[in-house]
Amino acid sequence: MSFRALRPYLLAVLLTVPGLALRFAHPDISPLWVALLSGLAILGASFLLTWACEVAQMDIPQAVAVAVVAFIAVLPEYAVDMYFTWMAGQHPESAYSHYAIANMTGANRLLIGVGWSAIVLIFAGRFHSAVALHDDKRTDVLFLGMATLYALLIPLKGSLTWMDGVVFLAIYAWYIWIIARRPCEEEEPEGPAAVLAQLPKKSRLRTVIGIFIFAAMVILCNAEPFSESLVASGKMLGVNEFLLVQWLAPIASEAPEFIVALMFAFRGNAGLALGSLLSSKLNQWTLLVGMIPGVYAVSSGGLSPSINLDTHQFQEILLTAGQSIFAVALLLDLRLHVREAFWLLVLFTAQLLSPLYDAQLEAMLGLPHDPLRLHYFYAQVYLALAAVLMLRNWRKVWQLRLGFKV
Repeated sequence: MSFRALRPYLLAVLLTVPGLALRFAHPDISPLWVALLSGLAILGASFLLTWACEVAQMDIPQAVAVAVVAFIAVLPEYAVDMYFTWMAGQHPESAYSHYAIANMTGANRLLIGVGWSAIVLIFAGRFHSAVALHDDKRTDVLFLGMATLYALLIPLKGSLTWMDGVVFLAIYAWYIWIIARRPCEEEEPEGPAAVLAQLPKKSRLRTVIGIFIFAAMVILCNAEPFSESLVASGKMLGVNEFLLVQWLAPIASEAPEFIVALMFAFRGNAGLALGSLLSSKLNQWTLLVGMIPGVYAVSSGGLSPSINLDTHQFQEILLTAGQSIFAVALLLDLRLHVREAFWLLVLFTAQLLSPLYDAQLEAMLGLPHDPLRLHYFYAQVYLALAAVLMLRNWRKVWQLRLGFKV
């Protein structure tokens, strides 16, 4: 195996070295440097996991691959969120629970608002066509819709409890039970993953397991310094730490998956790229959200009270659920068109930048300032658009029941 073929792996490993050194050396440096170096370490480990997961599916049973590999692929996102959740259970009156919700909602909205949109726009720019999903992805759309409808209840009832976690985990388990029984379609790994695929089976399996262990160690070692340094950096710079956790933290963990998906779209395989990010969205919106109240309960030492959230966090969940149900409505026909991707991106950008113009807009309208006003407005826009699309395409909504078939 040539040095050139191994170069991506070596570069990814080199990204992790400073973060590991920080963890064990504990130098007295600025939180900005800690955030940068630990974030790069998580980024490098995320690339390693992405390539290893792609190869692992060649050698393990389909039922195991679907459940385990899907979880491992999003481990970077889970590690950061579970750290915040664990600390929230240890310190119930702190802001950690807010950071956990910020990280979860930011990651979910980025997947759709940026990831899905970019795939369609890149593909359409090269091939002048909408992105079509395989029929079996109807199951993903169906279960994403189910999870989202339940998520809408959380801000309405004003609590996120361990029972909510059980429901989300049950939805994910049901989804896994269905797709794990379907025949597996063989797909040849591409890019850096293809290098591992050329190894003999035993060597390949040992190498993949070694990568999993190393990458998991890097992520777990850097989750705490990355999370804490982001918060400290925000306080030091006078920047809202909630926003840093919501938007910067997911970038380190989501970037490799985004990059791989965009490469597939650029090469003309946009259906596979969009299907991958659709599965990731379902994974995060069920397994990640479902684990938050469970981890909080274990950390706090009891099933009650529920995780400490305020109106802001419930509005974040409502906005994220609104975007999700709108995305489900757009995928009823298993196609995502350019104009639909454009509106996903525009609405995401508008709500992302809303803190920059909300006060001026309210002043123009003669309204008292409310930092949550536009959150609620965009959530209503998403929900209204989704309702219109679903009523107009009610036959396609009914066809989603086919997603229950094994």
